[in-house]
Amino acid sequence: MLGLMQEWPLLVSKILEHAEINHNRREIVTLTTEGPEHRYTYGECGIRARKVAQALERLGVGFGDRIGTLAWNTYRHVECWYAISGMGAVTHTINPRLFPEQIVYIANHAEDRILFFDTTFMPLIEKLGPMMKSIEHFVAMTDSAHMPETSLPNVVCYEDIVEAEDGNYEWPEFDENTAAGLCYTSGTTGNPKGVLYSNRSNVLVSMSACTTDALSMSSRDNVLPVVPMF
Repeated sequence: MLGLMQEWPLLVSKILEHAEINHNRREIVTLTTEGPEHRYTYGECGIRARKVAQALERLGVGFGDRIGTLAWNTYRHVECWYAISGMGAVTHTINPRLFPEQIVYIANHAEDRILFFDTTFMPLIEKLGPMMKSIEHFVAMTDSAHMPETSLPNVVCYEDIVEAEDGNYEWPEFDENTAAGLCYTSGTTGNPKGVLYSNRSNVLVSMSACTTDALSMSSRDNVLPVVPMF
């Protein structure tokens, strides 16, 4: 006999839905790579994350595909994290401080299909991009006014693909043990080693961080994440 109380899988998308319903007007504040401060709410983040998921589907991303990010802690990176993991793909956050040959290795080893990147990394991507064999599209995380000129093929503008969607998207439900995130080690012997995080583990860590004996965070607190998302 199975209990039916709270019968739903622990998915990353549930965290964002909770924020939209219960903390819709709470702010996410970012110092952008373009310069100015950016402020918006969890409600707005939820809509844009759905648009990112729609854009990824339009680019052919499917369940279990690995999507790379080479980016700082910004609101756009947060949107990508929720969109990729929420749709059942895997968010592969890449550490830009790794040696260039290691960045190429892990992108190829993970078989990333798309790479989101902040424009500060354009020179690095132009150098390494041709060696990243599985990547089909490079997404510059900026708007059209700040799109840098580049010789790199298959580059698209983040804001262009986001604003082309309507946000009418329902997060799919799937097994909570499905991979949500992928990180590679640094400072280890040999090549970096990949570590997979599940949807379930992300939700449980998020919930436990709010408990009194952990970080004791609540909706009344302002939190500055110093640790980078990668």
